Amino acid sequence: MHPWIADRTASFDSSGIRRVFDLAAKLKDPINLSIGQPDFDVPDEIKEATIEAIRSGKNAYSPTQGIAPLRQAILDEVQEKYPGQDRDVFISSGTSGGLVLAMLSLVNPGDEVIFLDPYFVMYPALVRLCGGVPVMIDSYPDFRLDPDKIEAAITPKTKMIIVNSPGNPTGVVASKSDQQAVAEIAAKHNIALISDEIYSRFFYDGEFYSPATDNPDTIVIDGFSKSHAMTGWRVGYVHGPPEVIATMLKIQQYSFVCSPQPAQWGALRAMEVSLQANVDDYRRKRDFLVQELSPNYELTSPGGAFYLFPKAPGQQGGEAFVERAIEHGLLIIPGKIFSKHDSHFRISFAASDETLQRGTELLIQLAKSS
Repeated sequence: MHPWIADRTASFDSSGIRRVFDLAAKLKDPINLSIGQPDFDVPDEIKEATIEAIRSGKNAYSPTQGIAPLRQAILDEVQEKYPGQDRDVFISSGTSGGLVLAMLSLVNPGDEVIFLDPYFVMYPALVRLCGGVPVMIDSYPDFRLDPDKIEAAITPKTKMIIVNSPGNPTGVVASKSDQQAVAEIAAKHNIALISDEIYSRFFYDGEFYSPATDNPDTIVIDGFSKSHAMTGWRVGYVHGPPEVIATMLKIQQYSFVCSPQPAQWGALRAMEVSLQANVDDYRRKRDFLVQELSPNYELTSPGGAFYLFPKAPGQQGGEAFVERAIEHGLLIIPGKIFSKHDSHFRISFAASDETLQRGTELLIQLAKSS
């Protein structure tokens, strides 16, 4: 390692997803089921609102906490969802920015942070970046959020629990009762609870539940990247206890400064745009994949997000199976990128029906030849 490079950077690797993207660039007409973003475009009315903001000169820094109309609109929504709670809101540079600020605000060197395995790739890297210790709770084979396992992992060094429902990479939705139990456990032990709700709009069965309902100190991270296909716009938001939000804002002043102002005006318009038709379409895609792949793959039907996390067929590991798939022109993500286990792989069904059909046919062929 170069002598100038900080030791903390050696505690985690670059995202393995980038390797798949590099492979994708070398293939002609790949069947791409690897991308973790919607395949529909940003609605025109959101684009027009952003263009108007640019043309009208709204191009400077916004206040660190975000433009007042957007912040107020989100705060009104939060107060309606959680009446009587003392919650503050700010606009972050995407949900990733919100996660970075939450970690920097709350995690001291040596603090332990609990989350499920499989996990979103950023969780262990960000914990280590802050000098913290990731504590990964094995959730195989059904990827359930088990309150008993969470509580058993708590030590005097535990500082935070992260819940991600619907989850990436599994798409699994934690039950209301399990989330309620974890919310109560966090409150009982005075542990920070982060609820990563970026996939909250992609919810296919029943009604969405947030642990903030039962634990008013829950820090909720959400945004517009997935719900409105605005992944490149970098507009997220965080709401939680005012003192925690103020600390996160203090760090944002010296790091991200603010979310891009024109994109915030687009996000304000996005709050008025329903994309339920897209969500219904993704539910249909989910049902198609589960029906087609279930006879040949061990899998848990996802209740949200746009991912499926099947077990690799036969005796091969997930990475070996993904390499076989890529050799046949199918791009999927090895499960070991999200896990200590090398047994599964991730499919994104944020793709056209034609791509899903081609990918499904190839996956069935690969399973039968394993």
